[in-house]
Amino acid sequence: MSILINERTKVIVQGFTGDKATFHANEMICYGTNLVGGVTPGKGGLKHLDRPVFNTVKDAVAATGAEASLAFVPPAYAADALMEAADAGLRLVCIITDGIPAQDMMRVKRYLMRYPKEKRTLVVGPNCAGIISPGKAMLGIMPGHIYTRGNVGIVSRSGTLGYEAAAQMTALGIGVSTSVGIGGDPINGSSFLDHMALFEADPETKAVVMIGEIGGPQEAEASQWIKENMTKPVVGYVAGLTAPKGRRMGHAGAIISAEGDTAAEKAEIMMSYGLHVSPSASELGATVARALATL
Repeated sequence: MSILINERTKVIVQGFTGDKATFHANEMICYGTNLVGGVTPGKGGLKHLDRPVFNTVKDAVAATGAEASLAFVPPAYAADALMEAADAGLRLVCIITDGIPAQDMMRVKRYLMRYPKEKRTLVVGPNCAGIISPGKAMLGIMPGHIYTRGNVGIVSRSGTLGYEAAAQMTALGIGVSTSVGIGGDPINGSSFLDHMALFEADPETKAVVMIGEIGGPQEAEASQWIKENMTKPVVGYVAGLTAPKGRRMGHAGAIISAEGDTAAEKAEIMMSYGLHVSPSASELGATVARALATL
């Protein structure tokens, strides 16, 4: 078991023939991902990486039965690409793109609400590293070799800290069921809470790592939900202990703008709801090992 993707998931790439998409699509194929084609408007009918290219997502879904897409689309066109994917009936879209205007993501989220919840496309990202179910499938830009198959889920706003957690866990002999990068923008396609619910329902996942950042209420909301609904131990960490108020730190959403936005405040909230909080990024793996020891 895993969440979101496995070795059978039929995947397409939007923006397939671009240079970055080409590089990462090839990495995904080598990893074993079931990549069945891609979309580049105006290049339908061609072959790329020995896979068919289509003009539209609807054409790709009709021809291949695709269920998920990885989107490498410039910021100005990203909202249209996401809405096109939803209109074509894809159940999952992971968008890597950085720099999408917040208003465009608001428009996408409003557009998704027109579909019934059970048929609504789940958007992961933007500005994220993607999704990986180790040994099964990779939908993103992460270094696949650092992940080993196991029973700990990871959900992170920071792509690189997600890598760090996976690498530390691998060194300790602890594997990952699925790792999800939700992205560091102020408006995400999906939240910590969305993926925590999926991990709670996954029988293979025995514990979860939640890696947050300064800025926004997501970590606090997820921590409260975890306390009330999760039966599995959760390890929490918040990056940005030394971040000054009012200054954006890396990600567009990483800015202390209100009470409860600092790393220390979020860590305190996590602890108050019973999470195992890692004192530093270098102790993520050790904190996971301690949490697993409580099972």
